[in-house]
Amino acid sequence: MTGPDRWIWNSPTWPQLRYDQDALIEPLGRARDMAGRLRGRADAIGEDELTVVEGDVWAGNAVATSAIDGEMLDMAAVRSAVARRLGATPALSAAAPRNVEGLLDVMNDAAAHWQSELSEERLVGWQAALFPEGRSGLRRVETGTFRTYGEPPRIVSGPAGREIVHYVSPPSAAVRAEMRGFLDWFNGSKDSAATDGILRAGLAHLWFESIHPFAHGNGRIGRVIIDLAISQDMRLASRLHGISMELQRRQTDYHAALNHARRGTGDATDWLVWFVGSFWESCRTSIAIIDEPLVRAKFWNQHRNVELNTRQRKALNRMLAAGPGKFEGGMTPQKYIALTKAKYITANRDLVDLVAKRLLVREGAGRSTYYNLTIPGWGWVQKRTN
Repeated sequence: MTGPDRWIWNSPTWPQLRYDQDALIEPLGRARDMAGRLRGRADAIGEDELTVVEGDVWAGNAVATSAIDGEMLDMAAVRSAVARRLGATPALSAAAPRNVEGLLDVMNDAAAHWQSELSEERLVGWQAALFPEGRSGLRRVETGTFRTYGEPPRIVSGPAGREIVHYVSPPSAAVRAEMRGFLDWFNGSKDSAATDGILRAGLAHLWFESIHPFAHGNGRIGRVIIDLAISQDMRLASRLHGISMELQRRQTDYHAALNHARRGTGDATDWLVWFVGSFWESCRTSIAIIDEPLVRAKFWNQHRNVELNTRQRKALNRMLAAGPGKFEGGMTPQKYIALTKAKYITANRDLVDLVAKRLLVREGAGRSTYYNLTIPGWGWVQKRTN
């Protein structure tokens, strides 16, 4: 297709989105199984532990969805604001920046009020909350309303003068009518058995992002719609499915899959296969987050009879606290010295002793030597460069 006819909203069948059920049976079955495992893990841990996990996933999702749109949030500020909302810190603790509080308000509204209908008023309220001062950085942005004027937004990449146009949204004059159709479908399909709930979340995201109804903030709102649809499918205020974190990890593929679907004639099969796979990965990641404290406890239980000095325990606890594969660069003598204030010869002796006692494993060689925990899947792995 060439010219404007290549966009999905020019298809004769728009806004109907088709997909091949057979192609989705296997990936959807795997996703459902992983979601069930996640729910089982969540039910098996204590309420306090579950609150911590939900806070970690919620904060990670908030930072990730903003990063996808090019806005970098301070993780410490987000974690603090999330903890306060979950009752893990005093309600009178200092508030986060207004844009952070606004994003968390939107995410909380989608999860806590999953039974409420999605309306134009609710959507424009969400979008206004993302830009509490009416600005995105130095730019003034239109808030609290669907776009009503100007050229339709374009998704482009490349240098000025040689841009590659990946997508052009429908004209602004058509947005309100397009959104009426979307909202009627979304609310009407909430309790329908005709469409699987995970597929419905993927279809809703594609449909909303194809309309691109706001001048700014469509990506974040579109990902909150995914969260709302998943909560409606699970029939509870679900904050355990870190889908935005997974979409950020696969950001290039995410944009490519979405743009490919928006250039077609309404066949959403490829997009849904990709989306369902991402949902599966997000559930698996959340299971790993739930399992982290159990793994730490098991590690210390297995080595409870190993004699360690205070320095060694401090170093091991720091590595365990970082989580699977997240202790960047592994433990090195220099890091050990900075952490424990030990002398160089003492640091090396302590590390060699930890290897001998099978709590650490030595990796690399020479000046590139570092040490990882002996827990499978928890070691930092150096990325290869071409």
